[in-house]
Amino acid sequence: MQDLNWREAAIKVLEDAAEPLHYTDITDRIVEGQLKTEFGATPAKSVSATITISLKEDGDASPFIRVGRGMYALRSTLGLEMEDSPSSECSLSMSEEAGEPDEMGLINAFGMYWKRDAVLWSATPKILGQQQLGASPVDFFGQRGVYLLHDAGRVMYVGRTTDQPLGKRLHQHTADRLNGRWDRFSWFGVYSVTQDGRLQQTNGSASFSLDNLITTMEALLIEGLEPPQNRKRGDDFRAIEFLQFMDPEIHKSKIVSLMDELKTKL
Repeated sequence: MQDLNWREAAIKVLEDAAEPLHYTDITDRIVEGQLKTEFGATPAKSVSATITISLKEDGDASPFIRVGRGMYALRSTLGLEMEDSPSSECSLSMSEEAGEPDEMGLINAFGMYWKRDAVLWSATPKILGQQQLGASPVDFFGQRGVYLLHDAGRVMYVGRTTDQPLGKRLHQHTADRLNGRWDRFSWFGVYSVTQDGRLQQTNGSASFSLDNLITTMEALLIEGLEPPQNRKRGDDFRAIEFLQFMDPEIHKSKIVSLMDELKTKL
């Protein structure tokens, strides 16, 4: 396993790809290629920030070029195309290239079909997820947004988390009338995740366009209902999906139970 920094890893991935990639795809290839030993809590955000900083600080000397929203390539691989094509067709203006990392919109993070049994339920359960395998786990107990309870693929209940955090609302459903009617849950959160794994509250005064609102509503319906004729996620839906990470205490409790069982047989 190599241990490149984010800049070196992104350059290597784009060199091997020889074509523009979205920063989330660059991240996936860094993880799959084991180009780093430590990924942190938000690898995709680290890649996006690294490329954005390079574009801002290095300007034309940056090895990267932005060719679309969240899409990047190496200047060296696009050199010939840029000579033969108008700059407006090959790349965005430098002011756009050096802009801030792409905003996700109303929904910033989500998780799909997480197992109820992978959470150690208590008054303050850890709702753990990771952006990629190998990334540091993030606790989404305090997330706000909407959630779905599933039973064998069916949506049994839809709820929201506003005054109470996600973890508390889910815990309540382990003891109320819905207790025996769900085995998985999905959630869509408005809080983003910082690079050190903390939930970051959204700006309460932030405004969103009508297009952004409609895009989010469409994406929530597609993700939650999975209609067979919708073959792709909602257009411009840029929230980052997190994979469930089983609470380590569950593993420990299983080991303790196994040891106790073995003792009784001796």
